[in-house]
This record gives sequence, C-alpha cells and structure tokens, in this order.
Amino acid sequence: MTTLEGAPMTAGDATQRVGANLRAAPAFRARSVDESAGIETTLEAHLDEDRGRYSTRSILSRAVRADFDETRLKHAAPQAIVQAAVPHCVAILLDDTPGSTWTSVSDLTRGDGRIIPEWMANAVAQRGMKDERWEVIEILYGTAALADLPPVKLIARELGVPERTASDWIQKARSAGWLVGIASNVGRPAGS
Repeated sequence: MTTLEGAPMTAGDATQRVGANLRAAPAFRARSVDESAGIETTLEAHLDEDRGRYSTRSILSRAVRADFDETRLKHAAPQAIVQAAVPHCVAILLDDTPGSTWTSVSDLTRGDGRIIPEWMANAVAQRGMKDERWEVIEILYGTAALADLPPVKLIARELGVPERTASDWIQKARSAGWLVGIASNVGRPAGS
C-alpha cells in the first residue's frame, strides 16, 4: 500500500475529511500477488467524494511466472484489493487531547480479519456508550462505504449484533451528527 508517489501509506497521508472524525488519503496504489495463479495486480484508486468511495482508475495485471493462469489474468478482481487497502488509507483521531496523532484504521486491526479490535467492539455494545458507539459506527461505516462494501453487514459482523441493530445504530449515528458526508449505495439502506 503506497501513495501515488510510491511512499508507504501512513495515517498522515489521510488528509481529506470524511465524516465527523475520519480522514482518507486522496489516492493510493496497491499491489497484490496471487501466488496460486502466478499473477501480480497493481491498481490505482482515487477518492471520489461525489460517490463517497474509492474509484479504481487503473489496473495492471501481469504474469509473474511462466505457468500462470491465463484465465485469471484476463479476469482480474480489483474489488478485493481495494477492500483490503482501504483500512490503510483511512485515519481516525482516537484521543482529542492536544498533541494527539492520527491512527490508521489498519493500525487498529490485529490481523484476525477484523477492522476494530475486540475490546473496542465490546465497549461499543455496552449501555450508555453513545458517543463512543457513534464514533465506532463512523469508523466501520466509513471504511465500508469507501471500500464499496455493505456497511450494515460489516457493522453487524464486527460488533456481533443483528443487522437490524446495526441499521438502527447507523440511523441514530447519522441523527446524532455523525456520518456527515458519508453515504453508501451498497446493501440495504439504513432504516429499511
């Protein structure tokens, strides 16, 4: 995961405001190697603020060994690469004290396929944790929307709640002033 200039992506590269407390990198370049197929895919994506997600602008797939799978080379699947890249391109300020630094969403991830750590998910589910809950909803919703994933499903899975609860929390977070400027066209709309 790099900037367009080739530098490793950091939380500091997330400069565009998304929602109340998120920032996203304006663009990124990601590379993935499918060892079983013998194919390397590199893509470039740019933040499309009007659409509220990253838009793939270029894809280059090439064989990295002589016995590559030609069929898979012809049918590159860039969406999975974008979905894996987005947590590296989104940053959040976890502490509002002076001198606090931005943290990439990928830095919250512990490598178990989750976006937020389990302790954070457990804290959000407790009663009386409204602002904290809305902040986590914004992290998850924003990450899903930018990656063109269904936010309701992602939130339900990450927080261990039914999709109906996730949808309700999305609606309440939006009513509370969170999720400003973040929208998703994927999956069932919040509140339905």
